[in-house]
Amino acid sequence: MNASIPPIRREMVEQARDYINQLTKPPGSLGRLEEVAAALAGMTGELLPRVTPPGVLVFAADHGVAEEGVSAYPAEVTAQMVYNFANGGAAINAFSRQIGALLQVIDVGVAVPIDDERVIQKKVRPGTNNFAKTEAMTPSEAEQALYVGYEQAASIIEQGARTLIVGEMGIGNTTAASALLATLSEEPLERIVCKGSGIQEEMLAHKRDVIRRALLLHRPNPAKPVEWLSKIGGLEIAAMAGAMLAAAERRIPILLDGFICTVAALVARQFAGNVADYMIAGHRSEEPGHSIALRLLGKEPLLDLGLRLGEGSGAAVAFPLLVSATAMVNEMATFASAGVSTADAKGENGK
Repeated sequence: MNASIPPIRREMVEQARDYINQLTKPPGSLGRLEEVAAALAGMTGELLPRVTPPGVLVFAADHGVAEEGVSAYPAEVTAQMVYNFANGGAAINAFSRQIGALLQVIDVGVAVPIDDERVIQKKVRPGTNNFAKTEAMTPSEAEQALYVGYEQAASIIEQGARTLIVGEMGIGNTTAASALLATLSEEPLERIVCKGSGIQEEMLAHKRDVIRRALLLHRPNPAKPVEWLSKIGGLEIAAMAGAMLAAAERRIPILLDGFICTVAALVARQFAGNVADYMIAGHRSEEPGHSIALRLLGKEPLLDLGLRLGEGSGAAVAFPLLVSATAMVNEMATFASAGVSTADAKGENGK
């Protein structure tokens, strides 16, 4: 997948920093909100950026590796939760309503037919294969999933979305995300592979063993990202990565969710290194592997609330911070416009 992502406007970042220092406050007193506002200026190319409304894309797909008993929940929960999304009853629905988001739910690979017109039907295949035994999907299917995400992001941006949040639903997807991350990190599986939906210690050891066997079987190479995805990836993870590439191409900021989303961000970076310049980490998940993924991506999250749900929920919770950052630059007066004295180099008041 070839994405043509423009470099961020670094001169606009510097202009934004200079402007923020002219606002009626001590320099740096609004902390990371100032960093976020400057970063948004560089991404969008606008000194006074706006981030509303956000567009939320929730991609759903099943994982054949779930048959190995790596999740606390049965595989049929994927489809059940898709209907819950459609009915507006999930956490991401509540948080999307709270932030005025455009929300879409996309079936990119649920194992059973989803009969609901409120769900966008883009099924590449009915779930992946069990990658502990064979490749998760074909390279062509991995590419199709990437393009589903790309096209859905392009569509929601055309509808007016000015920030992208991507979420996911898929029983077994922390196993796929952990396998993908393990190929990028020198960390042992014991630090990467986590409890996901809440498995017990005995099942956790089994989950690590399943991933270890899969990595030995396939020897996936992240330098060949389509092949890497096809061997041990997930359809919804590929779609999330494709969506991020589409957003960055259009200078739309990407607000990252938790563990699986951040692994998808690492996947996107394998296709276009500078896509990460358009990403802001919304929060730090309780999943230990998330901190590893954030470090590899070079991101410091805005929040740390002990979340581990996914769906895009943590990013939606963090989104009001982006709104605050843009309100700061769009609505605050400067010292000059307000007629407020500034501080001189000696800490005394001056004009």
